[in-house]
Amino acid sequence: MATPHPSMRLLARLKPLLRHTRTCRQQQRSLSSVSEDIWSHKPAPGYASLSTSTLPVSPPPTPNLALWTTLMRAISKPRKPSKPILTPEPLPSITKTCPDPIAAITASQLALLDPSGARTRLFAKTNQEGARVGDVLLVRLRNGDPFAGVCINIRRRGVDTAILLRGQLTRVGVEMWYKVYSPNVEGIEVVQRSRKRARRARLYYMRKPKHDRGSVENVVRQYMKTRAALGAGTGKRKDGDSKKLGKGKKK
Repeated sequence: MATPHPSMRLLARLKPLLRHTRTCRQQQRSLSSVSEDIWSHKPAPGYASLSTSTLPVSPPPTPNLALWTTLMRAISKPRKPSKPILTPEPLPSITKTCPDPIAAITASQLALLDPSGARTRLFAKTNQEGARVGDVLLVRLRNGDPFAGVCINIRRRGVDTAILLRGQLTRVGVEMWYKVYSPNVEGIEVVQRSRKRARRARLYYMRKPKHDRGSVENVVRQYMKTRAALGAGTGKRKDGDSKKLGKGKKK
């Protein structure tokens, strides 16, 4: 097993650092003692045997008053005020201009997809005459055949609001999700309302054979007949009135 390198140890470089600090302190002490001897006009230790008369004596340093005064003036002179830095005005905070951006985007999209607000009122919780879970709904599409079924779930998510219809095609249970605000959805009609208000928000128990309602073709067919009869009855009445008026004119 290889021994670790000394430089990799934690305290490997401690001794050299201590030695270096000791030498630095000794040099500082020697320099300070020499400078003190020079300024005090004392001979160095090596020149102790010589007389002081033979050594050149330097005069004490005289302060330069002119330089001192200029330095003091420069320090005490007031500085010129700096020019203000031009900074652009901060932009208005988004929390003040638009505190709830998601709600604003949702409202703009709903105004674009549903300008009349009919579908919003149809699936609103506050609307007592709106569509509820358990009602039979008929969805008409622009591209495709209409589909009718029992509404077993209403997912209210703003623009992403959708309904889940359960019906039968060729005696097979089918469930279809439809986006309420999709441009492909031409219209949504309430064919038959449930007799009792559902006690659950999602009627997934209708997937079981015991509670499955089955096909709703007969209900839709009856609804279409009554709708056509109401429209045809008004037309017959108008025709009959016009015929009577015509007979009266002939008379």
